[in-house]
Amino acid sequence: MDDSVGTDTAETTRIIRLSPAVVDVFPSVANSAVQPTPAVQMAHHLISFADENSRDDGRGCPSSAGIWILLQSCRVPSVTVSVNLRVSDIMPVTQFSHPDPYSYQIGFDSYHETEAVEGALPVGQNSPQKAPHGLYAEKLSGTAFTAPRHENKQTWVYRILPAAAHENFKAEDADSYHTRMTTETHKLHHIPNQLRWDPFDLDETVDWVHGLHLVAGSGDPTLKQGLGIILYAAGKDMGKEAFYSADGDFLIVPQHGVLDIQTELGRLMVRPKEICVIPRGVRYRVTLPAGPVRGYICELYQGHYQLPELGPIGSNCLANARDFQAPVASFEDEEESTEWRLYSKFNNTLFSARQNHTPFDVVAWHGNYYPYKYDLGRFNTIGSISFDHPDPSIFTVLTGPSDHAGTAIADFVIFPPRWLVAENTFRPPWYHRNTMSEFMGLICGNYDAKTGGGFQPAGASLHNVMSAHGPDADAFEGASNAELKPQKVGDGSMAFMFESCLMVGVSEWGLKTCQKVQEEYNEHSWRPLKRHFKNPNKA
Repeated sequence: MDDSVGTDTAETTRIIRLSPAVVDVFPSVANSAVQPTPAVQMAHHLISFADENSRDDGRGCPSSAGIWILLQSCRVPSVTVSVNLRVSDIMPVTQFSHPDPYSYQIGFDSYHETEAVEGALPVGQNSPQKAPHGLYAEKLSGTAFTAPRHENKQTWVYRILPAAAHENFKAEDADSYHTRMTTETHKLHHIPNQLRWDPFDLDETVDWVHGLHLVAGSGDPTLKQGLGIILYAAGKDMGKEAFYSADGDFLIVPQHGVLDIQTELGRLMVRPKEICVIPRGVRYRVTLPAGPVRGYICELYQGHYQLPELGPIGSNCLANARDFQAPVASFEDEEESTEWRLYSKFNNTLFSARQNHTPFDVVAWHGNYYPYKYDLGRFNTIGSISFDHPDPSIFTVLTGPSDHAGTAIADFVIFPPRWLVAENTFRPPWYHRNTMSEFMGLICGNYDAKTGGGFQPAGASLHNVMSAHGPDADAFEGASNAELKPQKVGDGSMAFMFESCLMVGVSEWGLKTCQKVQEEYNEHSWRPLKRHFKNPNKA
């Protein structure tokens, strides 16, 4: 905080007008005009307020978007107080209990460059005859070389040894992992029933790689088409191991516990109410600094996640590009040979190979193909301020588009805390049959369309193509008779949805082995709905 106080020589003071943002963070001056007497007292009051309310902005450093409050008296010399309030004082960023020790680069789909050792990035070219500091230059391509420029994804890395320096891969024991879909294609269950799962169990006996469970999916990673929906639960750190998926991009949604993710391109700390995306092929290891973890993954086999188009909304809102965080270069320097194991998820089958050096030896990189994370608390929610309930597409954070414009292989949608003010309106989501499939999960709290108690944190539901769904009986009765005053919903809650244009099949593990399917879901949710129709044409 930078503060300075001049000399107050004025016996009279002027009215100082404060912006609405300042009024929001300074309740004691909540009037549109404030008469400080004398000005110095107001200055000290402001400084005290800032000292008491200074908090981390969620990125571990003061925000460049901090608010500057300027107070000036009407005479010279004047009193001027400048107080730098951090963005969390006025923005709904998540206040995390577990601190993030890492630094980040800012921006979605930005072209970044970062070096952990000065001079490690070559200047003006990508692959010099001799890379700086004796490093190897290596290119990581996320799209075809000839993809349109605005879609082209690539990163150049400068590392101690190339990624190719490992032994041959060998298939792992099929009983040691749970991501198989191609070998279980005939066991995928395509059924029209509405499905809901009780909270999935924590598992403290396995690490990240062996804690991945395919719940549902569609398509074929060998054709780079479709998606897989995965539940993860783990309780052990990965050792001298690294993992990557050749099948697609992992969109990770933590529900319980903290993920410390060491990637080739740097480190990310990912906590509940944050998400992260790890692109196809990027190698990483996961440790658990706060104990067991659990959460959800949507693996996109086709293309990459993008920000949705905003259309008439304009140039801002929903998930803003400036709120995404990418890692900075960080590397391990092992001068002696050490054995590492590299795991590959390849066509949903797990392979492993040995190598005698760390995979995390990238000293510098530049490009636009990298992992990133996002705080869901920064999502700028849009809604109706007149009447009716808009389509849930207004809550889209990221989208994985198909070849058909406006239709997604995978949309990631959230239902965050928000105000409902629509007049003469049934405010929860309406009853619905959808050409898209809808897989929902709950990170914390409750979901306003399901008040009957069956949809719980760490649980899930699947409403497949044209499977009818909507508010349960309790939610319908409550919303139909509620007083329509402005209402804040979702406080302390965060629900989400993976929506896809594809018909989704449920794995054997998801339907039977996990033993979490609520057999009476339909019976409890919609069978209790009452008939209210009174035919005016009948006497």
